[in-house]
Amino acid sequence: MTDTTHLGDTTHPGDTTHLGDTTHLGGATGATGMADSATSSAAASLELLDRSRHSLLEACQSREVTQRYLQAQLGALRAAAALVAARATPDGHRGPRSLWELLPAVAPELAEWAGFFELVSTRRAGHPVSVREADDLLRQSEVFLDLVCRSLGLPVQPAAHGEVLVPTALAGSVPSAMTRSP
Repeated sequence: MTDTTHLGDTTHPGDTTHLGDTTHLGGATGATGMADSATSSAAASLELLDRSRHSLLEACQSREVTQRYLQAQLGALRAAAALVAARATPDGHRGPRSLWELLPAVAPELAEWAGFFELVSTRRAGHPVSVREADDLLRQSEVFLDLVCRSLGLPVQPAAHGEVLVPTALAGSVPSAMTRSP
């Protein structure tokens, strides 16, 4: 099952950016309408890229493995949504569609990434996530964000996450440094 609900979370109240909603991607008529649409698409894309970076930074700073995994996944979703918002044109399709289904249509060079993240999104809730899986997804999401920026002709911001990456803690585990006696 793929996520076709929304990109919003509790950190941005009122966020109603829906994955299947393409009404903001075009549809205006006339030269002025097309310019306004392009401007709003560009603004939406830049906002989504900024929010993607924020999600990845939150993932880096999270000590909780599941939260790191979910924030990394959200960062990738927002990066893909930015590219779809920038490039998609209405195709007459009505109803929700998975973002990972839309991405290859607007960026064929990222089709394998779309397949990978679609598989990631099918992970069942309640399935335990390992530290390695969370960290790997975070790295893959960072690479994906860089590729999306390059696809949009935007500069790639070097990841400074190495300085902010916080070690994760497994639920119920105590770090070995805390169990040693002085």
